[in-house]
Amino acid sequence: MSAFCILLDGDVTVSPRLLDKVSGRRTIAADGGIRHARPLGLVPELWIGDFDSEPAEAAALFADVPRLAFPEDKDQTDGELAAAAARERGAGDLLFVGSFGGPRVDHAFLHAMHGFSMAADGLKVMLSDGIQEGYPLHAGSHRIDLPAGTLFSVIGFTELADLSLTGCRWPLSRRQVPFGSSLTLSNVAEGPLDISFGAGKALVIARFEPMAVEA
Repeated sequence: MSAFCILLDGDVTVSPRLLDKVSGRRTIAADGGIRHARPLGLVPELWIGDFDSEPAEAAALFADVPRLAFPEDKDQTDGELAAAAARERGAGDLLFVGSFGGPRVDHAFLHAMHGFSMAADGLKVMLSDGIQEGYPLHAGSHRIDLPAGTLFSVIGFTELADLSLTGCRWPLSRRQVPFGSSLTLSNVAEGPLDISFGAGKALVIARFEPMAVEA
């Protein structure tokens, strides 16, 4: 199973951690997400979308990248189409870059929901903008590699049953977390974070210091 980077059109900070995360991954650009390829040192193997947000200079910079064009009136976002193309190419690990921020908050929420859908299919999914990372999780046991001192929150997209957290400043053991609770907001990792819960869906969001590098 291959590891892919999907370039989306949201905001991105080119940080050392993000550069490390994208290294060695195959890359597919979703429409305007192509603008992040050069700062991240990536050359997409496919450029996909309706090209309504194509950066003016991108056509010349990436003239050799194959395009797959769709009409503007379509039933899926460019990001969904790019993820589907990656899965057709054997993706088992997907990193969505540019999935937070930008002018379309509805797209940001959709990226998270799309992540839950793919995680339910057994794929490893991570969302990133270079400063924040998101991990959509279903019930079960999970380990997230977070450096000590990393601020993180567990956002329940449903009620969470028997939530346990270890490897953090404020651990929990088999807590019932109602939908909409702030109990799991603003914790601090003390190393790799172990999280388990018996039922529900949760998005772990980690925030790192914005140590950008020159593009």
